[in-house]
Amino acid sequence: QVQLVESGGGLVQAGGSLRLSCAASGLSFRSYAMGWFRQAPGKEREFVGRITWIGDITNYVDSVKGRFTISRDNAKNTVYLQMNSLKPEDTAVYYCAAARMSSARYEFWGQGTQVTVSS
Repeated sequence: QVQLVESGGGLVQAGGSLRLSCAASGLSFRSYAMGWFRQAPGKEREFVGRITWIGDITNYVDSVKGRFTISRDNAKNTVYLQMNSLKPEDTAVYYCAAARMSSARYEFWGQGTQVTVSS
C-alpha cells in the first residue's frame, strides 16, 4: 500500500519560512518524480513544483520561483519543500504527489498539510 504523508505545515507570518516534508512508503521511491501542489479555499489545485526521479532537475510555477526549493533524500524516501519569504497568497493546503519516472501523470497523492501565512 502506497502512502505519502506530508508534515511541517502550520501558521507563519508573512516573510517567514516553513519546510514541508513528504515521507513515502510502499513504492520504489527512487523511480518516482515528486511534485508539490497546493489548493487554496475556493480555488483550483495548483502545481507548485516538481523534482525528477534522479533529483537533478526541478521546475516551479512562476509565483514561487526564487522563494521555494524542492529537494529529495532517496535514502529517507522523503521529498522536501522549503518555502521562504512566504506571502499570504501562499496560504493553502499543500499536497505531495508521485509520478513514475518521467510521466506527467501523478499516480499517488498525500492527504495534504495546511499552510497559513498571516499578514
